[in-house]
Amino acid sequence: MSRLVYITGASSGIGQALALQYARAGWRLALVARRTAELQSWAEAQGLKPAQYAIYGADVCDIASITAAGRACIAAQGLPDVVIANAGISVGIDSAIFEDLAVMQRVYATNNLGLAATFQPFIAAMRTRGSGRLVGVASVAGIRGLPGHAAYCSSKAAVISYCESLRGECRPFGVQVVTIAPGYIDTPLTRENRYSMPFLMQPEDFAARAYATIEAGASFRVIPWQMGWVARLLRLLPNALFDRLLAGRPRKHRQGE
Repeated sequence: MSRLVYITGASSGIGQALALQYARAGWRLALVARRTAELQSWAEAQGLKPAQYAIYGADVCDIASITAAGRACIAAQGLPDVVIANAGISVGIDSAIFEDLAVMQRVYATNNLGLAATFQPFIAAMRTRGSGRLVGVASVAGIRGLPGHAAYCSSKAAVISYCESLRGECRPFGVQVVTIAPGYIDTPLTRENRYSMPFLMQPEDFAARAYATIEAGASFRVIPWQMGWVARLLRLLPNALFDRLLAGRPRKHRQGE
């Protein structure tokens, strides 16, 4: 039987591109999204056969919902070989505005608790089996904080640290944890950005490189590689120079803007 990959946020953007990449490589698909009808239409349009995939409706913000989807996948399709926690949201906030605290709460619920809850149903079973790969999708934005991006940057920094912790916990059992930090990818999340996006990638190009990264079992990788060098430079910049570099940079749009 062909290998199985489980992907959240599969109805658009990076998740959909990853699903197509894995399908073309001959994998079976377990696809998770809130918009199941839209995902079903996409799968049929790609000519996927019913035996190749299953769709699970879940909201990663809801721990009971997303963990139930993971258990349903194991019951219906078996234990996946790869689990990709891809679902995430990006919304700008202004911490001076009371209502934006609720936005920040939602970003953390999706990008952090949702990621941990995505992995949870599979960890013990993968450890028992002695194999599997858990893939956390972070962001270059998690390297340093950007103006107006406090919720997203801090959430993605937390993804990087969480996956690093999980990697150490799972390594003795033969389970690998892969952290992928995308740069700018042309998706609905980025098209409303009000600032320049260097090295912008198409989702299918990102998916091909991410697939190779996951297959190689890399512990951490920035895609594209050019943004990896940008990330290294950002880490090294003194705060004063970093602040000067970002002075006047447009802020990430807030909810409703």
